Amino acid sequence: MRFILMLCCLSILFACTQKQEKKKEIEKETSFTTPLGKTYEIPQPSEKSIAQYDEAKATYLANPEDVEALIWFGRRTAYLGQYQEAISIYSKGIEKFPKDPRLYRHRGHRYISIREYDQAIADLEKAAELIQGTTNEIELDGMPNALNIPVSTLHGNIYYHLGLAYYLKHNYEKAYEAYLKCRESGNNYDNIVSSTHWLYMIQQRMGNPEKADSLLAPIHADSTVIENQSYADLCHLYKGWIPVDSLIQTGPGNPSNDAIRYGVANWYLYHGDTTQARLLMEELLDSQAFSSFGYLAAESDRIQLFEQ
Repeated sequence: MRFILMLCCLSILFACTQKQEKKKEIEKETSFTTPLGKTYEIPQPSEKSIAQYDEAKATYLANPEDVEALIWFGRRTAYLGQYQEAISIYSKGIEKFPKDPRLYRHRGHRYISIREYDQAIADLEKAAELIQGTTNEIELDGMPNALNIPVSTLHGNIYYHLGLAYYLKHNYEKAYEAYLKCRESGNNYDNIVSSTHWLYMIQQRMGNPEKADSLLAPIHADSTVIENQSYADLCHLYKGWIPVDSLIQTGPGNPSNDAIRYGVANWYLYHGDTTQARLLMEELLDSQAFSSFGYLAAESDRIQLFEQ
């Protein structure tokens, strides 16, 4: 009996040790320091995320010539906050499959995450070049929405992230061109509200309010949004359908909240209230979602517009 109990204890200890070793294996990046000098601890991955990572890695190792397996290995790695490792995976993939636009699209996204915007632009411009003349395709979500209905496409994601990278460099003309192509890439309403939000902000930034208003034509109050409700709400603000105070949110930072916070801050900025715009951006930069697009935009504005 004592021997059996000892075996059980050893089995439990071995299982715990293996689990800890798996966590150590993937926790190569433990923190991230932003251009403003803020250092954030990379959150501990959930058991589900680790399991998905393990499965993607095993699939890739068993099929190293399968570009789809490599892409998902990179995506699962990035979802753990291991952006540098994900970039390395995509780089290896590009060596093997230099004509696959998906690899440049995903590596470009992760260059954005680590604030390497010039490299992101180079990758995403390459991806845009490679998709010319090709049929657009649905891009499956690594983190599905509540309805488990993918709402984005390869072409749309390439132009969306390209527009973002240019926006973060404050190259508004190029950002506008990219987001216009993003909106033209498909009729999915989630894509329309997300791209229209950026198109509108860009034209306001460029001092073209009438042009900005004209870009809101595809926005309708009764259209269904599956995933991008934050962008739809902002577009409703721009249309004058809801008051700005109704969008101010409290609570922990996350991509949806940060999109709202940044959109509202930017709304105050181009309406001449620089003090309120800066205050909202500073509050956003106190959140923990350091890789959300709203955070990145606020960070870029803090450096370019308010760092005097």
